[in-house]
Amino acid sequence: MPSLREKTVVKLRAKGLGISHSRTDVSIRDLTFQIDEPEARGGTNLGPAPTEAALAALAGCTNVIGHKCARKLGADIGHLTIEITCEFDRRGVTLEEEIDVPFVALRQVVTSDGTVSQEELDRVGSEVAKYCPLSKLFEQSGTSMETTWAKA
Repeated sequence: MPSLREKTVVKLRAKGLGISHSRTDVSIRDLTFQIDEPEARGGTNLGPAPTEAALAALAGCTNVIGHKCARKLGADIGHLTIEITCEFDRRGVTLEEEIDVPFVALRQVVTSDGTVSQEELDRVGSEVAKYCPLSKLFEQSGTSMETTWAKA
């Protein structure tokens, strides 16, 4: 009996409905959530701003791919805490001028509460750098990326 092979390229879909000048209701699969601006920028603060959502996606991807890599390596990383600091060039979003690399620099500190050794954790981090699509997206756009993996 032949084994089923999953497709290597799939279509991802999202639908955005602009509710106001700042709020977009986004539907993905059977989920709906809001992307919005803070009240200080004229939004209703019902969700993260688009740029903040990009950082949230990176944190989520680091967690998912981190656990996949750890499982493959047989490392117990337990739970991860992912803190991201970003230098963001706002000149593009304020329409001052076109900016090629708006996310200038990202620094991630990933802390593991598992029984993994620091050496194993560093190996997990190296694997995540190879496979995390959001890290690749930022890096290949020119963002300076620094990620530190540490034990709690």
